[in-house]
Amino acid sequence: MILYPPPLTLKAKSRPDRNTIFGNFAPVDELPPTACTVVEGSLPTCLDGAYIRNGPNPQFTPSGPYHLFDGDGMLHTIVISQNNVTFCSRYVKTYKYMVEHKIGHPIFPSVFSSFNGLTSSIARSLITVARLLTRQFDLLINGFGLANTSVALIGRRLFALGESDLPYEIKVMSDGDVITLGRHNFFSDEPFMSMTAHPKVDPETGEAFTFRYHVVRPYLTLFRIDANGKKQQDLPIFSMKTTSLIHHIAVTKNYVIFPDTQIVMSLTEITKGRPPVRVDSTKVPRVGIIPRYAKDESELLWIEAMGFNMMHCFNAREEDDGEKIVMVVSNISCVEHALERIDLARPRLEKVIINVKAKRLERHSLCDEILDMGAINPSYAGKKSRYAYVGIVAQPMKLVGVVKIDLSTPDSSSRAVARRLFGPSCSGSEPFFVPREPDNPDAEEDDGYLIAYIHDENTQESKFIVMDAKSPTLEIVADVKLPGRVPTGFHGLFENDIYPLLVRIFVWAGTIKALILARIDSDNDS
Repeated sequence: MILYPPPLTLKAKSRPDRNTIFGNFAPVDELPPTACTVVEGSLPTCLDGAYIRNGPNPQFTPSGPYHLFDGDGMLHTIVISQNNVTFCSRYVKTYKYMVEHKIGHPIFPSVFSSFNGLTSSIARSLITVARLLTRQFDLLINGFGLANTSVALIGRRLFALGESDLPYEIKVMSDGDVITLGRHNFFSDEPFMSMTAHPKVDPETGEAFTFRYHVVRPYLTLFRIDANGKKQQDLPIFSMKTTSLIHHIAVTKNYVIFPDTQIVMSLTEITKGRPPVRVDSTKVPRVGIIPRYAKDESELLWIEAMGFNMMHCFNAREEDDGEKIVMVVSNISCVEHALERIDLARPRLEKVIINVKAKRLERHSLCDEILDMGAINPSYAGKKSRYAYVGIVAQPMKLVGVVKIDLSTPDSSSRAVARRLFGPSCSGSEPFFVPREPDNPDAEEDDGYLIAYIHDENTQESKFIVMDAKSPTLEIVADVKLPGRVPTGFHGLFENDIYPLLVRIFVWAGTIKALILARIDSDNDS
């Protein structure tokens, strides 16, 4: 169960006054495209585009046990065009969302919260089987995911993702609205049911390296999606001994690197009245390294790594002609709390160095603070980067600021070279870095802006802020007041090609329509 800040009473959609979800974790209703006001500063021109952040937002007030990961995916989108700003909040219209919306209450089980206690676990299992047999839903054909974790651009298509299902393709409309186009399998020749929420896209080749995990062998399957959005051949990893809930991987020029963590899944746990997802404290974590175009796992290298349970990888690169891999990651230092509250799990920023030839791994702490949910300049993905911008994690379950880490500094006490605290009663989302001159190869690495959503629980107001990444205080250069609250969520994406392209399409479509109508009028006159 997730523990929450002080309660905020929520208008129930299905069972009034039965439950509350607390603080800024409380869900919000959809908000159609609404104009916003820039209340401070001005928006840089490089921000003309769309920022889309994903997160859990339950469609119905929970009537029983609830976990943060259970919420339906909602996209909070801000679209900027020549200093005009539009904000919109829309659910990802997944199969689960649509079925429950039609019925009027939740019916899909959750691996995190539905199975607590033997009696309730048996009851919920029987109810789920009965609903499958009576075809209230069909999980095998349509999936049961929430699409509530992240947003990715793959093969020039935009997706909302959650790792328990296939991604859902979405589209930003010319008026700033966001629509769901449907569940997408990347034109696969063979059926598959799920994919990670964190594919790694190579900025040079356009390929996406991704994976899915299973509850039966092979417990892990790697695969690749080409630059045209077509899924390639599976690479099953049979040497995985259990189902490991792998959240993130790393990709370099020659390798794919993935963790085998202590967070595991086993359906037999349900028969014991326990959730299938648990922490195995007896398991020794490992890291797998495999050539990124491997045909099978014959070249897979496993290295044991005591205490290493990677949450997110911010960047990875190779040195010494591929003999050394260097990663910047967040590691869960208190894994026993990983499924409850990430603030108690105490994620730490680390540099991981893997000597592929010597089959050796070493870890170095980069900062003494509790940090996670961060970004680098995306132009430096897969290259040596100097800076990382990471969220400051505080209790209870909040990002209260951003710190800029200088990875080139040898002394850990001086690596934090800039920071911005959001202020009393304020919490924010994961920062995203937008280069000021993305097409300028001579631009300095930190020449750009950090963007994020911020919410003030005292005033109940949310805003979109733009911070100067070069400033020693990460100075706020623009502040946009939002017309609706943005709940605490997960990962986002900024893409400056999405909206301008749609505007051009909209304009071209309008021009073509006008020409056709003019021709019709001309023909009628004649």
